[in-house]
Amino acid sequence: MATKHAVEQGLLHQIYPSLYGDAFDQADMDRRFIRLVETHQSLFSQASPSLFSTAGRTELGGNHTDHNLGRVIAATINLDTIAAVTMRDDQKIVLTSEGYPAVEVDLSNLEVVEREKNTTEALVRGIAFAFSKRGLRIGGWQANTTSRVLKGSGLSSSAAVEVLCGTIFNHLYNDDALSPVDLAIIGKFSENTYFGKPSGLMDQMACAYGGIIGIDFADEQKPVIEPIQYSFSQQGYHLCIVDTGGNHADLTPAYASVPIEMRKVAAYFGKDHLRQVDRNTFFQALPELRLTLSNDRCLLRAMHFFQENARVENMLKALADDDINSYLSLVRQSGESSFCFLQNLYPSFFPEEQGLSLAIAMTKSLLGSEATVRVHGGGFAGTIQAYVREHELNQYIQGMEAVFGKGSVTPIAVRSKPACCIAE
Repeated sequence: MATKHAVEQGLLHQIYPSLYGDAFDQADMDRRFIRLVETHQSLFSQASPSLFSTAGRTELGGNHTDHNLGRVIAATINLDTIAAVTMRDDQKIVLTSEGYPAVEVDLSNLEVVEREKNTTEALVRGIAFAFSKRGLRIGGWQANTTSRVLKGSGLSSSAAVEVLCGTIFNHLYNDDALSPVDLAIIGKFSENTYFGKPSGLMDQMACAYGGIIGIDFADEQKPVIEPIQYSFSQQGYHLCIVDTGGNHADLTPAYASVPIEMRKVAAYFGKDHLRQVDRNTFFQALPELRLTLSNDRCLLRAMHFFQENARVENMLKALADDDINSYLSLVRQSGESSFCFLQNLYPSFFPEEQGLSLAIAMTKSLLGSEATVRVHGGGFAGTIQAYVREHELNQYIQGMEAVFGKGSVTPIAVRSKPACCIAE
């Protein structure tokens, strides 16, 4: 039983390394889970909840390629959302997330509710619908969560919540019948159809799966997964996320324009997605494309797609060959392509705020012009990703936090364990 006493007795100590890597504070994690159980007891008068954990993710390569059936490389990370959960004997979901109002969803209605768009209620309802549509069981549960997945950081806090809710339905009512891939597909469906955000599948896949993975989305319903065992820390690098404090409000049109413009190019060739277009055919058709579409940004974003798709394949090979120098060179190329061709470092309608560009420039100033740094995640605001050597870490943190604020730099580690119930 995942009681306060059981956590105090070290129930979770053996599982912590698979959740949080090598560098974690065991006492801090114990306190975190004890508080979670105590909160559940105070909210719901249930003494022995099950404990769940779903991690955030970091994108390593394949920036804005998944929505056009491309390739990506991503990793599950050591920052997670944890939940204490008990079943209910009715058809209600009650979800209380630390720092947010409680969410309540009645499973007797699984239709899209327009007023719920962009809310957690929409995500929960959509996930329940997807389970039901597959002929799986659903039922009531109550949960409280706390999260260290930084919101608005490109670490996919929303995808972590989606995968968490799917994992709870999967475990409580379906004996863990669904795979991480299934849970990711359900999360994406809910985010697209119920929440109303036109995301790809990478975020949910990386949150659900565990470890570093290459993902080929050529068949989006059956993505091909290539797990890679690799440790950047053993090569002397810290993977750091820098939160520039950018505002994500009203940026949905900027995000949505990327897949829309890529698909405009695909449509010229009678295809739905750029992955279905031959790269050489695209480049040969550039003169006519420019005349027909009258949109150079479409063409630049398509160039990024084709080059980034090939880059991911080479990044996976470099890691498999333990060739860190080739890998880092490819990361730098990815960053340059996102900046110059994909153009997702700041929205065109608000050029005054360029926190991502500034953070990349500062990283190169602090670490040298050959620093390995790139935009992280969807872009337009939020975070960058940098590979920082051990002896440069303190200097880097101090320099970046002087501009972007204390706590803006977060060193992260790769987590090996998928989303799951960790104790009950």
